[in-house]
Amino acid sequence: MNFIVILTLALTIHVSQAQTSREQYLSAHNAARAEVNVGPLVWDDTVAEYATNYANQRAGDCNLIHSAGGPYGENLAKSTGDLSVADAVKLWVDEKRFYDYQSNSCQGGETCGHYTQVVWRNSVRLGCASVTCNNGGTFVICSYDPRGNWIGERPY
Repeated sequence: MNFIVILTLALTIHVSQAQTSREQYLSAHNAARAEVNVGPLVWDDTVAEYATNYANQRAGDCNLIHSAGGPYGENLAKSTGDLSVADAVKLWVDEKRFYDYQSNSCQGGETCGHYTQVVWRNSVRLGCASVTCNNGGTFVICSYDPRGNWIGERPY
Protein backbone atom coordinates (compact mmCIF):
# COMPACT_ATOMS: atom_id res chain seq x y z
CA MET A 1 0.00 0.00 0.00
CA ASN A 2 2.78 2.46 0.88
CA PHE A 3 4.50 1.68 -2.43
CA ILE A 4 1.36 2.60 -4.39
CA VAL A 5 0.96 5.86 -2.49
CA ILE A 6 4.61 6.81 -3.09
CA LEU A 7 4.40 5.85 -6.77
CA THR A 8 1.22 7.89 -7.18
CA LEU A 9 2.84 10.86 -5.46
CA ALA A 10 5.89 10.60 -7.74
CA LEU A 11 3.68 10.46 -10.84
CA THR A 12 1.65 13.43 -9.62
CA ILE A 13 4.81 15.49 -9.08
CA HIS A 14 6.13 14.52 -12.53
CA VAL A 15 2.86 15.47 -14.24
CA SER A 16 2.72 18.72 -12.27
CA GLN A 17 6.29 19.62 -13.29
CA ALA A 18 5.51 18.78 -16.93
CA GLN A 19 2.44 21.04 -16.82
CA THR A 20 4.48 23.87 -15.29
CA SER A 21 7.18 23.46 -17.93
CA ARG A 22 4.56 23.42 -20.69
CA GLU A 23 3.06 26.67 -19.45
CA GLN A 24 6.52 28.25 -19.17
CA TYR A 25 7.37 27.34 -22.76
CA LEU A 26 4.05 28.66 -24.01
CA SER A 27 4.12 31.91 -22.04
CA ALA A 28 7.70 32.73 -23.12
CA HIS A 29 6.86 32.07 -26.78
CA ASN A 30 3.49 33.80 -26.71
CA ALA A 31 4.91 36.94 -25.07
CA ALA A 32 7.31 37.33 -28.02
CA ARG A 33 4.51 36.63 -30.49
CA ALA A 34 2.21 39.19 -28.86
CA GLU A 35 4.89 41.88 -29.31
CA VAL A 36 4.49 41.53 -33.09
CA ASN A 37 0.72 40.87 -33.06
CA VAL A 38 0.98 37.17 -33.90
CA GLY A 39 -1.58 34.80 -32.37
CA PRO A 40 -0.59 32.48 -29.55
CA LEU A 41 0.77 28.97 -29.91
CA VAL A 42 -1.00 26.05 -28.26
CA TRP A 43 0.65 23.00 -26.76
CA ASP A 44 0.41 19.83 -28.82
CA ASP A 45 1.18 16.47 -27.22
CA THR A 46 2.16 14.86 -30.54
CA VAL A 47 4.65 17.63 -31.29
CA ALA A 48 5.92 17.43 -27.69
CA GLU A 49 6.39 13.67 -28.01
CA TYR A 50 8.53 14.22 -31.09
CA ALA A 51 10.61 16.81 -29.20
CA THR A 52 10.98 14.50 -26.19
CA ASN A 53 12.11 11.58 -28.33
CA TYR A 54 14.71 13.73 -30.04
CA ALA A 55 15.92 15.30 -26.78
CA ASN A 56 16.46 11.81 -25.39
CA GLN A 57 18.59 10.95 -28.43
CA ARG A 58 20.80 13.99 -27.76
CA ALA A 59 21.26 13.26 -24.04
CA GLY A 60 24.41 11.27 -24.75
CA ASP A 61 26.33 14.12 -26.36
CA CYS A 62 24.23 17.31 -25.93
CA ASN A 63 25.25 18.42 -29.44
CA LEU A 64 23.19 21.03 -31.27
CA ILE A 65 22.32 18.84 -34.22
CA HIS A 66 18.89 19.27 -35.79
CA SER A 67 16.73 16.21 -36.26
CA ALA A 68 17.11 14.99 -39.82
CA GLY A 69 14.04 15.27 -42.00
CA GLY A 70 11.63 15.90 -39.15
CA PRO A 71 8.16 17.22 -39.90
CA TYR A 72 8.43 20.29 -37.66
CA GLY A 73 10.28 23.56 -37.37
CA GLU A 74 12.86 23.37 -34.63
CA ASN A 75 14.87 25.49 -32.22
CA LEU A 76 17.67 24.00 -30.16
CA ALA A 77 19.64 25.28 -27.17
CA LYS A 78 22.22 23.81 -24.83
CA SER A 79 24.25 24.76 -21.82
CA THR A 80 27.05 23.25 -19.78
CA GLY A 81 24.83 23.29 -16.68
CA ASP A 82 21.18 23.87 -15.93
CA LEU A 83 19.22 25.82 -18.53
CA SER A 84 15.78 27.03 -17.55
CA VAL A 85 12.84 27.10 -19.93
CA ALA A 86 12.75 30.90 -19.79
CA ASP A 87 16.48 31.20 -20.51
CA ALA A 88 16.32 28.81 -23.47
CA VAL A 89 13.50 30.73 -25.12
CA LYS A 90 15.20 34.03 -24.25
CA LEU A 91 18.27 32.92 -26.23
CA TRP A 92 16.09 32.62 -29.33
CA VAL A 93 13.99 35.73 -28.74
CA ASP A 94 17.09 37.86 -28.09
CA GLU A 95 17.93 37.40 -31.78
CA LYS A 96 15.11 39.88 -32.51
CA ARG A 97 17.66 42.72 -32.45
CA PHE A 98 19.35 41.21 -35.50
CA TYR A 99 16.17 40.77 -37.56
CA ASP A 100 15.39 43.53 -40.05
CA TYR A 101 11.76 43.33 -41.12
CA GLN A 102 12.16 45.62 -44.14
CA SER A 103 14.81 43.43 -45.78
CA ASN A 104 13.48 40.25 -44.14
CA SER A 105 17.03 39.28 -43.23
CA CYS A 106 19.50 39.02 -40.40
CA GLN A 107 21.80 42.00 -40.00
CA GLY A 108 25.57 42.04 -39.73
CA GLY A 109 26.07 38.34 -40.39
CA GLU A 110 24.21 37.52 -37.18
CA THR A 111 21.73 34.71 -36.62
CA CYS A 112 18.03 35.53 -36.31
CA GLY A 113 16.25 32.42 -37.63
CA HIS A 114 15.51 31.10 -34.15
CA TYR A 115 13.63 34.30 -33.39
CA THR A 116 11.71 34.22 -36.66
CA GLN A 117 10.64 30.63 -35.96
CA VAL A 118 9.34 31.67 -32.52
CA VAL A 119 7.15 34.37 -34.09
CA TRP A 120 6.30 32.62 -37.37
CA ARG A 121 2.62 33.51 -37.91
CA ASN A 122 1.61 30.19 -39.48
CA SER A 123 3.09 28.05 -36.72
CA VAL A 124 0.28 27.34 -34.27
CA ARG A 125 1.29 24.21 -32.32
CA LEU A 126 4.27 23.88 -29.98
CA GLY A 127 5.97 20.97 -28.27
CA CYS A 128 9.20 21.25 -26.28
CA ALA A 129 11.44 19.10 -24.14
CA SER A 130 14.68 19.32 -22.22
CA VAL A 131 17.05 16.70 -20.89
CA THR A 132 20.06 16.66 -18.63
CA CYS A 133 22.91 15.36 -20.74
CA ASN A 134 25.44 12.78 -19.67
CA ASN A 135 28.03 15.56 -19.37
CA GLY A 136 25.82 17.47 -16.91
CA GLY A 137 24.64 20.02 -19.48
CA THR A 138 21.12 20.68 -20.64
CA PHE A 139 19.68 20.16 -24.12
CA VAL A 140 16.44 21.94 -25.07
CA ILE A 141 14.33 21.50 -28.18
CA CYS A 142 11.14 23.24 -29.22
CA SER A 143 9.27 21.94 -32.25
CA TYR A 144 6.78 24.05 -34.23
CA ASP A 145 3.87 22.93 -36.39
CA PRO A 146 3.66 23.88 -39.13
CA ARG A 147 7.32 24.74 -39.58
CA GLY A 148 8.36 28.28 -40.43
CA ASN A 149 11.29 30.16 -41.92
CA TRP A 150 10.27 29.77 -45.56
CA ILE A 151 12.69 31.58 -47.83
CA GLY A 152 11.22 34.79 -49.19
CA GLU A 153 8.38 34.91 -46.64
CA ARG A 154 8.21 37.25 -43.66
CA PRO A 155 7.46 35.69 -40.27
CA TYR A 156 4.63 38.14 -39.56
